[in-house]
Order: sequence, then structure tokens, then C-alpha cells
Amino acid sequence: MPASPIRKLVPFSEEAKRKGRKVYHLNIGQPDIPTPDVALNAIRNLDLKVLEYSHSAGNESYRRKLAAYYQGIGIDIDISEIMVTTGGSEAVLFALMTCLNPGDEVITPEPFYANYNGFAVTAGIRIVPVTSYIQNDFALPPIREIENLITPKTKGIIICNPNNPTGYLYSREELLQIRDIVKKHDIYLFSDEAYRDFCYDGAKHFSAMNLEGVSANVVLVDSVSKRYSECGVRIGALISRNREIMSAALKFAQARLSPPGLGQIASEASIDTPQEYFHNVNREYTARRDFMVDALNKIPGVYCPKPKGAFYTIVRLPVDDSDQFARWLLEEFEYKNQTVMVAPASGFYSTPGSGKDEVRIAYVLKIDDLRNAIETLGEALKVYPGRK
Repeated sequence: MPASPIRKLVPFSEEAKRKGRKVYHLNIGQPDIPTPDVALNAIRNLDLKVLEYSHSAGNESYRRKLAAYYQGIGIDIDISEIMVTTGGSEAVLFALMTCLNPGDEVITPEPFYANYNGFAVTAGIRIVPVTSYIQNDFALPPIREIENLITPKTKGIIICNPNNPTGYLYSREELLQIRDIVKKHDIYLFSDEAYRDFCYDGAKHFSAMNLEGVSANVVLVDSVSKRYSECGVRIGALISRNREIMSAALKFAQARLSPPGLGQIASEASIDTPQEYFHNVNREYTARRDFMVDALNKIPGVYCPKPKGAFYTIVRLPVDDSDQFARWLLEEFEYKNQTVMVAPASGFYSTPGSGKDEVRIAYVLKIDDLRNAIETLGEALKVYPGRK
């Protein structure tokens, strides 16, 4: 089981804090945006005598409300096509265990969400990467490169759209190209759309659920963690119009009994979040993104693409080894008694040696904190012994 590149440096961060240093966490997608009041009030005003198990597929009231939510954003599904999961993580794991057998393969553009590696190990399957590049702002690799990787063991393609860790937003045209491969080879398309609500500059998200001709091949993964800034409730969803997939996945859901009860209550209430909340969040993240991209690209030797979605980006640094640099930042460096925690990008690639001079940065801090963090990062790069 691989260590998480997002969390593996936590002991060094804790030690830096024990030394009295301020640590700016750019390593993890934990928003500082307030959770909607409707969600918190649903918990505060709860009047239950017993916290019971729910249905293994989730509370019926929540699933009905979710179906209406998706229909409202143009995804036509019903309650039987939704399963509530313990975070989007469990949805990915259930999808892989349901649709693939041990030894099967699934293709995904890299860099990719690092925990896909862990889910693959758990499911006994193999992730086959097709590399996207920072010089192209991590656009979808040429379709022929994806098709060249298909073997008799290939059972699916995973995409994250908008993408974690790159912030790239796949266009409708790119998704149609993927659709054609899925249809031609009759494989699955696992579409992780947890960051659907975070698209910038007027860009629109296009869901894989709306691809024509592959309805039985598409499995949607979703989560409330980022949409409503409630990562700790651990509620996600597995969605497919393929009844065989949903029936088989329910067996895995029954084995873990039920998703979190309090989390479902908060998540169900969250659907009533006023639209103004999302407008404000989008404006805030757009401002943070614009500030971060401009500030990072002013540092000599640094290149930061401009993300189209989510709240991450992969940044190229003038360092010999980003793993060593990230650890050095926490163990040996301080500027004005503060330092920065980043996620080395090597953990988001499967191809050996890739991402050695890259880090993932999450712009989930307010601009004043981002300003201090990026200033600190710039000062660190001036004195880092392994600078290129």
C-alpha cells in the first residue's frame, strides 16, 4: 500500500509546529470556506433518540433529494441509480471492485489523484498511466496514446474532472473522444466529478453521465466534501444507470453495513444551500487562483499553469527532488518563523521518475495566508541546497 504524498509528511509538519513555527498547509485540499449553515443547523437541531443504521445504499430521503439535485443540473437519474457511500473514496473503491477482477487494468491520465493507487492495491487491479504534461497545462493526451495502452486486461478508464491534482477541466470535445474509445472497446468510464462546482472564467462542466451511447458503461463518483466544505462528514455517491453495477455494488455496501448517519443528515440538508453561497465561493477561489498563479510565476525558475477548475495545481520548481525539498522545508527551513507544506508530485504519477521537480499546491487558504506562504516558498528556493 503506497503512502499518501498528501499526508506522509505530517510527522515533519508536527515537529515544525512543536518548534513554534507557523506551517502553511498547501499540501491538502481542506478548504477554509465555512460549511453551509443549513448543514450545521441540521446537526445542531437534531432530535433523535437513537442513531440507527441506514439502508446500505443510504437514507431513502437523501437519495430522493439527491436524484432531484442531479436532475436540476441536467443529469437525469432516479433513486435506484444512486448509492450513498462513505466519501467519494469508497465510491471509487466500490466501482473498481464491482467492475474489475484482480489482475485487470484501468487507464488514467497522470498525474492523477494519488489515492487511486491505494484503491487499486486494495482491489487487486493495476493502474496504467498515460502521461499529460505541464507544458500543455495537462490537457488530455492524444487519444491514440490512450488507445495504444488497451490490452485484453483493460476494463476501464478513470478521469477526474475537474482534475485533482492539476486543476485541468476536460472539455466536452475531449470527453467525446474518450466516449468513442469506451464505446469501441466496450470498457467502463469511471468519472470522478467531485469538483464539478469549481469551474472558472465562465467555463462549464460537462458530465460523463450525459455522453450518448455509453449509458451502461459510465460510473459517476461524487462527494459532498468539497462542494459544501464538509470533508469530515465522509459522504459520497456512486451513480450508474447500469443496474447490474448497482446491484453488485450493493453487496459491497451491505458488507460495510451503512454509510455515516450524521453525515447523511448534514449532506441531505446541504442540498438546500442557497445559490449565493456557490457564487461567493467561486469568486473567492477565482481570486485566490489568480493571486497564486501570478505570485508563483514571478519566482525565478517556477512555472505554474492556470487551473480551469478544482482548487489545485501542479507547479514546476527549480529543485532536484521535490520529495527532499518538501521534507527540507519542514525540517530545516524557516522564514520569519514560518514554513510551507507542499505535496511532492511524484506521488501523483505512476511512471518512475516523473514529477521529481513538481509539487501539488492547494489554494485553499485565504489570500493573506497565500501571500505569506508563497513569499516563504520563494525565500526557500533562494537557499535550497538542491536548487537546479
